[in-house]
Amino acid sequence: MDASVLTVSDAATLPTEVVLARLATTSVGLSSAEAAARWARVGPNAVRTHHARVLAVLVRQVRSPLLVLLLVAAAVSFFVGERANALIIGVIVMFGVGLGFANEYRAERAAEDLHSQLRHRAVVCRDGRWTSCEVTALVPGDVVRLELGSVVPGDVRILSSVALECDEAVLTGESQPVAKGPAPVPAGATLGELASCALMGTLVRTGSAAAVVVATGARTQFGRIALGLGERHEETQFQVGLRRFSGLLARVAGVLTGSIFVINLVLARPLIDALLFSLAIAVGITPQLLPAVVTTSLATGSRQLARRKVLVKRLVCIEDLGDIEVLLTDKTGTLTEGRIGFHHALDPTGARSDQILLLGLACTEVPGNPAVPGNPAVPGNPAVPGNPAGTAGGNPLDAALWQAPGAASLPVSRYVQVAAAPFDHDRRRASVLADGPDGRVLIVKGAPEGLLARCRDVPGSAAALLDAEFRAGSRVVAVASKPAPDLDTVTAEDEHDLVLAGFLIFLDRPRPSAAQALARLAALGVTVRILTGDNAIVAEHVCDALGLADGDTVTGDQLDHLDDDTLTARLSTIRVFARMNPDQKTRVIRLHQRAGTGAAYLGDGVNDAMALHQADVGISVDSATDTAKDAADIVLLEKDLHVLADGVVEGRRTFANTIKYVLMATSSNFGNMFSAAAASAFLPFLPMLPSQILLNNLLYDAGQLTIPSDRVDEEQLSRPSHWDIGFVRRFMMFFGPVSSIFDFLTFAIMLQVFHAGPILFRSGWFVESLATQTLVIFVIRTRRVPFLRSRPGRLLTAATLLVVVVGALLPASPLAGGLGFHALPIGFFAALLAMIASYLALVEAGKHEFYPHLAGTLIEPPHRHRHRHRLHRRAARFSHSGRLPTRSPAPPPR
Repeated sequence: MDASVLTVSDAATLPTEVVLARLATTSVGLSSAEAAARWARVGPNAVRTHHARVLAVLVRQVRSPLLVLLLVAAAVSFFVGERANALIIGVIVMFGVGLGFANEYRAERAAEDLHSQLRHRAVVCRDGRWTSCEVTALVPGDVVRLELGSVVPGDVRILSSVALECDEAVLTGESQPVAKGPAPVPAGATLGELASCALMGTLVRTGSAAAVVVATGARTQFGRIALGLGERHEETQFQVGLRRFSGLLARVAGVLTGSIFVINLVLARPLIDALLFSLAIAVGITPQLLPAVVTTSLATGSRQLARRKVLVKRLVCIEDLGDIEVLLTDKTGTLTEGRIGFHHALDPTGARSDQILLLGLACTEVPGNPAVPGNPAVPGNPAVPGNPAGTAGGNPLDAALWQAPGAASLPVSRYVQVAAAPFDHDRRRASVLADGPDGRVLIVKGAPEGLLARCRDVPGSAAALLDAEFRAGSRVVAVASKPAPDLDTVTAEDEHDLVLAGFLIFLDRPRPSAAQALARLAALGVTVRILTGDNAIVAEHVCDALGLADGDTVTGDQLDHLDDDTLTARLSTIRVFARMNPDQKTRVIRLHQRAGTGAAYLGDGVNDAMALHQADVGISVDSATDTAKDAADIVLLEKDLHVLADGVVEGRRTFANTIKYVLMATSSNFGNMFSAAAASAFLPFLPMLPSQILLNNLLYDAGQLTIPSDRVDEEQLSRPSHWDIGFVRRFMMFFGPVSSIFDFLTFAIMLQVFHAGPILFRSGWFVESLATQTLVIFVIRTRRVPFLRSRPGRLLTAATLLVVVVGALLPASPLAGGLGFHALPIGFFAALLAMIASYLALVEAGKHEFYPHLAGTLIEPPHRHRHRHRLHRRAARFSHSGRLPTRSPAPPPR
């Protein structure tokens, strides 16, 4: 079979039997051996794979304009005779680039490893048996099953369907679901008119179908579009902060560089020397290894999170996870065990009745249900051999019914389906038209509140029975029916004048660990609110059982009667949002964001996709629908709030360690470069050679690459912290001059005490500036008393001390001559120790002056709105998700 012999546009116009023949397959799909052979020819069903690319990482290291200018100036210097200095500058710059490359490439590899752990699956018929396989393992000719909430895994031709509708907005822009069916379409149909085909990446909104895969990966319609768009991610809050920080540094560097260049020209120093010195100052004030420190910090965080069963789809989302203030979560599987079991069936009087269970079974869509003739998985094949009910998909409530004791002995085969109106999240019910022992009957089951409103003569005992079951924490599905001798099809409009048959009672007990996890999240400053489609009384029962703080309950119907301003004012008092549809969930999240609150959403169903898109952090679980995992930023390998709390802590730890570097680098670099600018104005020589400035910056940055492993104080983890560029600027302007004081003191000692010439002066200032700006990390890294109440990490301590020792030994090393250094007198080191002690003491005292107005955070948390480009964010998530697999290729299908 040649994958190119049939396009989806051609397949849409052909009868199903011709399509199967052209694809050399059958209605029961391929054998495993044939699928493996085709996979070897056409490759994985993926548009692109997520690989760490050496060239891309290298380009990011050298794209700094300042770095390029410095290299150009060094090259010019080399050709005009300043060869030794130019070579030293070139070597130092290249070493710095290599150090940044090594760390960032390792972070990219960590991201690649994370992507390799994300799994998206499809239900496929192989060897005449339904099974589940990875989406990337699908090949043209595979027969797949599409169900409510599933993402279409390739371009497929519909073979049979039951009320199938697909959301194709991502491809066509059409906001309304499009009806699909097996009938061929006329030739020349546009992309939006291919009603007999479903396209990769679109979403099954209602119904179910069996379909044969026509195209996979880059050969699909979506694949072609995605490859044309390339890769583009919307910026996270963390990235926005970094960009603004870089802009701040660029402005400061511009002022200092321009001033120094003009001063040196006025003093009639050589143009090349003035240019190199000015550019070195600009590079010196810019933390060149900031990208490496950030990526190392994020990669360290991702590895820690992975060990805690949290997978981050994009490394930069780690900080956003630590930034959340409100967690909106579904109840099922998060606060409860997530193992829904059928308990009993009751008639309206409260008596147990197998007849209710029988009607419930006749109204299911679980695979293998004999009440579904021509199971839509395989046309004309009511039962695929060896396919037990529910083994490869299906509604969990229906699956629980089929697993109920006694279900197998009930005469479900006496009900033969004629038509169906599948479940959807708007009406919250499903209907089946079936020929039964007493003639044709319409059976409807769904949420009790809506279904009872469509019944006539509901017994008064039913309401009391429902209330008692809800208060006991049970999940309840109502079942009703009516004779329908004149119906051949069924729609939502037919669901009226029903007779209530009874109730199906399910249990999903509270998770034992949930109460402790809720208390832990509260201690972290994260407010948990329930956003569920379940009954309000059931949700309240679970919240009370787990000790969730008291609050109001609002239902979806009540929500629709509140305007945005009124609802926003009430948000802080609401504990449970119940009976919510997808649009209402999204509205609640949007209003939290409008109030300036960082909102995360945890969900795992197709009805959660919109809310996951809207949230500042979308969180799903590995067992979730593909739709939910696609929309999420973060995937939990275990649906447990303890796991999420671990993720919040790690996100805050990552951000705190990144900010340590930012604060230290900006303040000390600014102080040193300000000192250099001032010194160049009154000294008859350059206070430090350009190569020495770069070497100082390189050694300093190299020692700080261990910051991501540093310990973080508990108070920094206890609440969210955010970027505030104004705070960074104030910190730089406050502590930078403190560093300059000791630089000027060093100048005085070198000139007045040691009567130093240019070489000895530069040697002394090099050692002092490196020691003070490096050791200050021990003070700046914490608001506590360093060492006594906050111990730094061992790696940070060792790396910092090593850098100071190396810097002190360089002037006496064999490299000293080439670097422009001279051995320093013993008396200098005595003065150096005194200056270091005084400097650290002064910075520690300055902390108490600077920090009182902050409420325990490292970065001042501003009250702000989080504006997101939602459309771009959705496109980025979609293009780098399991709808369009981007992880490393799966092994060939077996």
